[in-house]
Formats: sequence, C-alpha cells, structure tokens
Amino acid sequence: MTNLFLTAGLNFFQEMGFQLCKVIFSDLFGVFLILMLGYLFGRIKIKGVSLGSAGVFIIALVVGIVIQKVQPSINEGLSSAFDGKLSMGWMTSAGKASTAFSTVKNIGLALFVTSVGLIAGPKFFRNFKSKAVAYIVLGVVIIASSTLSCIIVTLCDPTLDAATASGLLMGSLTSTPGFSAAQGVFAEQKEIVAAANGAAYPFGVLGVVLFVQLMPKIMRADMAMERELLLKQGAPKGGDIDEIAEVKEEKPRFELDKFGLCVFSITVILGWLLGAISLKFSESIIFNLTSTGGYLIVGLLFGHFGHIGKLSLRVPDSTLKVFREFGLVLFLAGSGFEGGLAFLELVGSKPIVFLYGVIFTLVPMLVGFFIAKYCFKLCLLNNLGSITGGMTSTPALGSLISVSESEDVASAYAATYPIALILLVIVPQFMNLLA
Repeated sequence: MTNLFLTAGLNFFQEMGFQLCKVIFSDLFGVFLILMLGYLFGRIKIKGVSLGSAGVFIIALVVGIVIQKVQPSINEGLSSAFDGKLSMGWMTSAGKASTAFSTVKNIGLALFVTSVGLIAGPKFFRNFKSKAVAYIVLGVVIIASSTLSCIIVTLCDPTLDAATASGLLMGSLTSTPGFSAAQGVFAEQKEIVAAANGAAYPFGVLGVVLFVQLMPKIMRADMAMERELLLKQGAPKGGDIDEIAEVKEEKPRFELDKFGLCVFSITVILGWLLGAISLKFSESIIFNLTSTGGYLIVGLLFGHFGHIGKLSLRVPDSTLKVFREFGLVLFLAGSGFEGGLAFLELVGSKPIVFLYGVIFTLVPMLVGFFIAKYCFKLCLLNNLGSITGGMTSTPALGSLISVSESEDVASAYAATYPIALILLVIVPQFMNLLA
C-alpha cells in the first residue's frame, strides 16, 4: 500500500490530493477509464445498430485528441501545485502515447489474434481449400482497388504528394507493415507519412467496423440462416463439418494446465518469433509477417493439429473467448489513443485529406463485397470475413464475430489477410513512381 506520508514538504491534505492526482493522471488509470467509457458508449443503440467494442476506439480517439490539447496545461497546474513532483503521464513530451498505452495495444493484439487463430484453426484449412481461388482473388482485388483509387486521387489533386497519399492509403487500410514500408520508401518524408497515416487511421477502423455491422441490416439477413450457409460453404465433400469435428475429438491427452494458459503463451511466443523474421529484397522492400501474421499462423496451426503426440495443444473455449474480447478492447484503446494524438496533425492544416482517407476505405470494401457476392457467390458472412481480412482490419473481425455470433468468420479473415499483407508492403513502390 502506498504510504501517504512519504512526500516531503506536503501537509496531510496536500498529500491526500497529491496521491489522488497521482492515480487519476496515471496512464494505467487512463487505459481503464477509456475501457469503461468505451463499453458504455458502445452499448448505445440507434435503430438497432450499436458500436459494441468499437465504442472503445471512439472514446480512445476522442481522449487522444483532447489530451493533446489539454495535457500541457494540466502539467503546468500539477507542477505548480506540487512543486514539480507530479505530471500527467498519458502523453510524452514528444507528443507520443506513453509506454503504457503502447504496451496495452501490443498485449491486446497478441491476446486477440492468437485467440482468433486457435478458435479458427480446426476449420480453417478445410474452408480455405474449398474457396481458395475466391480468397486469393478477393485479397488482390481489395488492395488493387484501394491503390487505384489512391493513384487517381493523387493525379487529380496536384497538392497531394505521393508520400502523403501513401500514408493515407496505409492508414485507411490500418496496415502497420504497409506504413513501415511507406516510411522506408519515402525516407526523407517520414513525418509526412506518419501524419497522413494518423489522419486516415480512425475512419480506416470505424469504416470497416460499421460496414460489417450495417451490411447485414441493409441486406435484411437472417443471421441463423447465414451461419448455416457459412458452415456449408466451409464443409469439405463427403460430410458435414460439425460431424467431422466431432470425429476428431480423440482420447484424452496430457494438458499442461487447466486453463490452457501455458499453451496460449507458447503460441504467442512462437508467433512473435515468426513475425520477427524479415526478408530483405532491397533497401526499401523488407517483408515480414509482423506479429499479427505470426500470432495468426501459429494459432491456426496449433488449432488445426490440436496436439503433438500425447501433449494437448487445445485451449478451452472459455479462455479463448475471454482473451479474444479483452484483447480486442485493449488493442482498440491503445490504437485509438495513438490515432487521436496524430489525427489533428495533418487534418487541421488540410481537412480534405480526411475525405481522401474515407474514399480509400470505402472503395475497396464495396468493390470486394460485390465481387464476392456476384462473382464467387460467397455467403454474406464469408463475404464480410474476407473483406475484414483484405482490409487487414482486426477490430472489424471482432465486430463481425459479435454480429454473426460465430467464430467461423475468422477463417475467411485468415485466408485473405496474408495476401493483402504481402501486397501492401509492395504498394509504396508503385506510389513512389508518382513522386
């Protein structure tokens, strides 16, 4: 317990105020305040539509924007009141999110994506085999249409340079690997790329989240029937997918712990290591799966095989569902706060870039949706799952799982995600030709 009488030079009431402010203005308090307010905001329904977990992102974004404006003044007040012994820790002096927010974001990503991989693993490879061509083509189409829209806008607006356009494109697709690649290609304009990424990122998240929530409403979909269609499209020839899954339930195997935490930790560690492996094709083209791809692939493999010899690799569903939800909101809190800090940097001086980001998000989703529906005849949930993967949108996958009430949509996400990831690392090279 914190000793209330350790701070020199303060009387009892000053000390009480000091300790209270120390808690309120700590970054950990900020994280959980965002989670609380975000969940409450996400519960609000308008005509049957609610943001759900994405409400956390909205609150985090707003808090990031507000903190950027008020934290310097708050720190001046705290310094004056407590003789320089206390300052607000949410944002660093350089205007970046504190280490706590970045850590929360990274832990949330690990929890969510690994859980998704482990849940989807048992059915993923059968689903991918049955619709492999559709998933590959959709991944290509989504990235190609977003890149084409970016090129057209760049050619039409003489004031929009290639570096800014690339940053907007990567922000609209919420692609960290693509963002890193863009900064590598436009090495002398890194700050411009970062500001543009921050300007487009918020709608890049919200646009896809709202899309997967609204399309079932617009299509007046019967979700129970859509879940059945999803299972049928993922089922291999010769039997029902649920029956095959039951056959795979074999004799009891050795479990490392009751809740599967050890296996989960092993999955995260191996995924992190896999994501760290980089392939360098040139000074500006460096490809790796990133931690997201690593967690996803190792999770899918562990979920698919289920064991190594007599050692079980299964993690209980109860554990995975809690980790999936908790991981998602932690990721949204961290990424939303970071996005809020960067949002005003470019939008304030050139508001139209926000509109460009909206275009780069909407065009590929609409193109991908109609091609999946009319060319490949994918059911609605497979369609939307493919779009979340092609848009590399982790938050939208979480929203789609909630809307569909089925983890099986993660298979389509996992199928298109790697295709989109690879292409997005290459796209900045094409944008550089416009420079």
